[in-house]
Amino acid sequence: MKESEREQRSGIVGREPRKVLVTGGAGFIGSHVAEGYLARGDRVWIVDDLSSGKLENIPDGATFHKMSIGDPAVRDLFQEVGFDLLNHHAAQIDVRISVEDPLRDATTNVAGLLNLLEAARASGTRRVVYVSSGGVVYGEPEERPTPELAPKLPLSPYGVSKLAGEQYLHYYREVHGFEYVALRYSNVYGPRQDPHGEAGVVAIFCNRLLSGQEIQIFGDGEQTRDYVYVKDVVQANLHASDLGLPPSRGLDDRAFNVATGMGTSVNRLADLLEAVSGLRTPRVFRSPRKGELRHSTLDITRFSARGWSPRHSLKDGLRETFQHIARSSKAEAAAEVR
Repeated sequence: MKESEREQRSGIVGREPRKVLVTGGAGFIGSHVAEGYLARGDRVWIVDDLSSGKLENIPDGATFHKMSIGDPAVRDLFQEVGFDLLNHHAAQIDVRISVEDPLRDATTNVAGLLNLLEAARASGTRRVVYVSSGGVVYGEPEERPTPELAPKLPLSPYGVSKLAGEQYLHYYREVHGFEYVALRYSNVYGPRQDPHGEAGVVAIFCNRLLSGQEIQIFGDGEQTRDYVYVKDVVQANLHASDLGLPPSRGLDDRAFNVATGMGTSVNRLADLLEAVSGLRTPRVFRSPRKGELRHSTLDITRFSARGWSPRHSLKDGLRETFQHIARSSKAEAAAEVR
């Protein structure tokens, strides 16, 4: 297929290099996304308070500002630079924290978003790529893989805050003329993933295999998730940044699932990691955790029809991730010896 035909099919519009703000760009996914923009010639600024992100994740060539997305100084930055695009990855992402402290979750995920959107509105930024969560906004869906049009019945404050973000963006589109795309991620994994929260299960298991510690599984291990490799997620963000957007009739017209369409149980995930690593360690089963879903697999038909689909198999992605974590562990050990 010729490039012009591919662009026409996907709805991607012609583009020039942009000034892009990536919030959370020192984090696991955000840093990869920032690298993706830089690689295609965009200028990139990063806002991150380093509460979970790391300085070493910030890619060369990006301009870094250490600040919270709720900081009033964010508005000054928007005015100073005049961003063409806001890519919003900064968030409170732990389901358990949201259950224990809903106010903390909403302060970051709702109030922080509003601070950014008001800054964007005042400075003329009108294009937003927003990271939502397909793993939580649908609740415990009856239909799997779950399409974007499925009922939105979140079962955690985190899910509520992510869905609220989409609703605010719909308002800003209707009233202030914003153009936005909401990417509903499934479980993203890959290099630089922090071993915390449910979303970090791959990194947790890798670290435990490397250290010879037992793998802890909450529940019976037959709960399923849709694991998508971070390199595929980067391409989804770049694609969404240039996607042609027809008139919107409702919330779901601007939302796309970013996943593989395949569910994998926690037990199967552990089996695959043992296979790619050549290591084994005992497994211990604990009580299920509150607020977590039994099954989550997302339908990617709509986004695939617009030109994006994952290219990495789960086994290949896990192999690359394990090798990265193993190299990082050796480097850290060597540094401690010195």
